[in-house]
Amino acid sequence: MKRMWWIVALAVTPSLAAAQVGPRPMPDSVQAGRLRAEIERRFAERVRTDLGLTDDQALQLKATQERFGVRRRELMRQQWLHRQALQCQMQPGVAAQPDSVRIHMDGLQAGRGEMLKLEQDEDREMAGYLTPVQRARFQFMRQRLMERANELRRGREERGRMGPGGPQGGMQRPRGRRPR
Repeated sequence: MKRMWWIVALAVTPSLAAAQVGPRPMPDSVQAGRLRAEIERRFAERVRTDLGLTDDQALQLKATQERFGVRRRELMRQQWLHRQALQCQMQPGVAAQPDSVRIHMDGLQAGRGEMLKLEQDEDREMAGYLTPVQRARFQFMRQRLMERANELRRGREERGRMGPGGPQGGMQRPRGRRPR
């Protein structure tokens, strides 16, 4: 079970990385695409089993996820770009360009609104073939998957920043806290 979560998190991480600020974007390689497909397959199997989906429900859910997933990944990529640009503008000791900051703050807010609408539309579609309990359980499962992938990504970033000996002779920053 633990191994499956590691595999799931590693495969989902490239698409989730777009939603978080990082040092630089990761190209979506062929290997990342294969890994994502494998994670999606395993997650779909888990969802089908845990939610007790019929064959028809499983097919409809897969179609919904494919349809909304494309737009979700694009919104996450746009949000990542706005966060990257803001991070560049907000460097200590460097005067930020107010117009640029405003544009990227507006872009983040608009993106959050679009993501909310996307989630509402997706949930409305799923309501046509899943029970309320199945929809709620699916949302919890997906949220947990995304949280786990983010945890793994942050851990990878921390290890990358600290290098083999860690910062300042091996002292490490406490887990779960991000630098400001």
